[in-house]
Amino acid sequence: MSTISSDIEINNQELLASGLYIVSTPIGNLKDITLRALEILKSVDLIACEDTRHTGLLLNHYNIKNKLTSFYEYNKKGRTPEIISLLKQGKSVAIVSDAGTPGISDPGYYLIREAIKENMSVIPIPGPSALLAALVVSGLSSDRFAFEGFLQKREGRKCKKLESLKTELRTMVFYDSPYRVIDTLKDMLEILGDRNIVLVRELTKKFETVMRGKTSEILHELENKKIKGEIVLVVEGYEGST
Repeated sequence: MSTISSDIEINNQELLASGLYIVSTPIGNLKDITLRALEILKSVDLIACEDTRHTGLLLNHYNIKNKLTSFYEYNKKGRTPEIISLLKQGKSVAIVSDAGTPGISDPGYYLIREAIKENMSVIPIPGPSALLAALVVSGLSSDRFAFEGFLQKREGRKCKKLESLKTELRTMVFYDSPYRVIDTLKDMLEILGDRNIVLVRELTKKFETVMRGKTSEILHELENKKIKGEIVLVVEGYEGST
């Protein structure tokens, strides 16, 4: 069985067309990246990333040297015109998030939207996505699902949102913080009822964990435990019993 080494040869003979490349990167395991993504990251004129140090580790792993610029929540409005200007000059720019697919619960959405408004080419480079990985491993229905991202931090707004989802028939997928997940599960138990739920933590990483059971069972399992890592919650849709 062949493996791909970190010093993989990437074809860089063909110049890229001008445009914004939405490049998916690993959510944990650095091997989870496509050959096309590596080629794009090597070939573009600029890589816009949430954390230059984080993306730098990925590039170093694959011996890719390229120019990086930070693009995160608090500088997106100022940095976007600079990137749009480069695109208008015929340059190619890759947007990456710290992990997974840009534009999903991260500031990449803002740049993508503005590039489209300016009639710039926007090219998806598909790859890892935490929400899809968690959904398919959950074992819950994936024919139809609703991605809700992060719930509001404010308790009132969070509960109001959960109330609006009480009769949602589709499987629901949420992102959550290890610091808030206990409170989230308590609110879900009270508002949505004791449904089948899957908590997925640290996807593709060394301590990847998949917990399946009723909301009350997951809560009991997590009691008095220090929770770490990125979390995805997959929640069974309404079946008329709550």
